[in-house]
Amino acid sequence: MSHYPNKLLQLVASGDPLDNSVLLWTRAVPIGSQLPDQSIPVCVSFKIFDNAKLSGRPVDSGDAFTTYDVDWTLKIEATNLKPDTHYWFQFADCTNTSTVSPVGNTRTISSPDTPAEQVNGGKPLTFAVFSCSQYQAGWFNAYGVAAHNTTADIFLHLGDYVPYTGHPSAPIGRKTLGRELATIADYRQRLNQYRTDVSLRDAHVKGPWITDDHEVADQSWKAGTANSNDTSVGCSFSPSGACFTDRKLAAVRAYHEWMPIRQVDPDDKLRIWRNFQIGKLLDLTMLDTRQYDRDITDVIINSIADVTNRSLMGPEQEAWFYDTVSQSKARGAVWRVVGQQIVFTMLNESGALDDAWDGYRSNRNRILDHLYQNKISNTLILSGDSHANWVSDLAHPNQTVTYNPITGDGAIGVEFAGTAVTSGSPFGSNVTPERADNVSTGYVAVNTDLQWSEGSYRGFFTLTLDPHQANATYWAMRNISNPNLDGFPSATFIVKAGANKLSRPVAGGKVAAGVLKVQG
Repeated sequence: MSHYPNKLLQLVASGDPLDNSVLLWTRAVPIGSQLPDQSIPVCVSFKIFDNAKLSGRPVDSGDAFTTYDVDWTLKIEATNLKPDTHYWFQFADCTNTSTVSPVGNTRTISSPDTPAEQVNGGKPLTFAVFSCSQYQAGWFNAYGVAAHNTTADIFLHLGDYVPYTGHPSAPIGRKTLGRELATIADYRQRLNQYRTDVSLRDAHVKGPWITDDHEVADQSWKAGTANSNDTSVGCSFSPSGACFTDRKLAAVRAYHEWMPIRQVDPDDKLRIWRNFQIGKLLDLTMLDTRQYDRDITDVIINSIADVTNRSLMGPEQEAWFYDTVSQSKARGAVWRVVGQQIVFTMLNESGALDDAWDGYRSNRNRILDHLYQNKISNTLILSGDSHANWVSDLAHPNQTVTYNPITGDGAIGVEFAGTAVTSGSPFGSNVTPERADNVSTGYVAVNTDLQWSEGSYRGFFTLTLDPHQANATYWAMRNISNPNLDGFPSATFIVKAGANKLSRPVAGGKVAAGVLKVQG
C-alpha cells in the first residue's frame, strides 16, 4: 500500500473497446512531497457502472498499482461488460477514497455476429476522426467541438497526437515545453502538457478512443528519420541528440504509458496494427504506415517511388491487411473502414512527391489490385497527416479507362482525408480561404480521383455509418487562437452501400469551404 498521503487524479481516458471489455486509463501523481520516492507504488481503485449516477453495484471494480517507472500512469482492462453498452467509470485513491478522478464515459462495441441493423441499438454509429495537433499553433478546439457538438460514439486519432519538435515561439501564448523529443522524459513531458488542454481532456472523458502512430519523429521510417538515423553521422548531428533506435523505443514506451491502447502482441512492442469487428456493420482496421516496417522515405523518394518491392507497411502487416479485408467480406460485414496516417490518393501538382502513399506506388497498387480482383466493396480509407482536407474516389491513379471521375463509375471505394487539429496548412502559413481555394483548384484539376480539396481551416470530420450509407461531415474551426467551440460543417459527403464511390453530385454540389471538382 502506498505511503503517500494524497494523489492527484485529474485525468481519465478509455480506449480500444471490445464487445466485453474496454481499457480505462488515469494518472495518479503523488503530491505533498517535493521528490516522490521512486520505489513506492501508488494504489488506485476503479469502479465502472452502467449508469451516470454511479449508483448500485459496479459492473467491475478493483485495485491496481502504478509507479514512477511508468510515469504514474495506470491502464487497466474493465471486463464482464455487455456488448454495445454505455458505461461510466471513476478512479479513487485507495488510501483516501474522497480523492477521486473525473467521471469518464465509455462504451463497448457490438459482438462480431450482431446483425448490421442492430449495431448501436439500431442507430447509426459515428466516429470523430482527428490528426495532427501542435500545442503552440492553436487551441485544440476541434476535440471540444467533437465532444460537445456532435454525437460521436468513438474517437479515432490518425497520427501526430503530439509532434516531435520543440517550438520556442508561441504566437497564441501557448509555448511548448522542452526540445525536439528524444528521451523518455521528453516524450512524457510533451504528453503531459497536451493533456492540460481542456478540449482534449473533454474528448477523452466523452468516449473511448482508438489511436494509431507511435509519435516518434518527422518523416520516420523503420530505421531513421529526416534528421536522425542509426549511422554515426546521423547520431552525431541529430538535433535531438539521440539515434533513431533510442528515440523510437522511448517514444513507444511513453505512448503506451499515456494512451489507452492495447498491447497487440506482447512479443512485438512496435505492433499497433489491429482490427475491430463491430457487428456485421463494419470492420475497423487500424494500420501503422509510419514506424513498423516502412522503407526509407524523405529526400530520395522521387527516385525510388516505383521500386516494385518497396513497402510502406512491411510484408507481415501487408499480408495481414489483405487477409483482414478478405475475411471481413467473407463474414458479411457491410463496411471496411481503414484507419491510417497518410493520404492514399495521388496528390501530384508539381511533379514532386512527399512521404505519403505517392512515394510507395507499388504498395498502393497492390492494395487496389487486391480490392478489385477480390471484389471487396464498401472500403473507406481514413487518412490524416497532410494538414489539409481531401476527399476522393478510390481507383488506380490517373487511370480513366475503367474509372470515370465525373460519374465515379469504376471506383472501388472512397478516401476521406482530414485536416489537422491545429498544425499549419501545407498551402501556406495562415493561408486565407480564398488563397487556399486557388491552390485547391489546381489540385482537383490535375488529380483524377480527387473530388474535393480544402486547405485553410483546421478541424476534424465525423463518419456516420448505417447498413445503407456512410456520411462524412467535415467540421471547420473559425478560430483556434483562443479556446472556443465555434465550428461549422464545411462539407458533407454520402457513400451508398454497394456503390463504391461518392454519391453524385459530390457533396450535393455545394460546400461551405474548399473546391469541388464539379460544382453544382
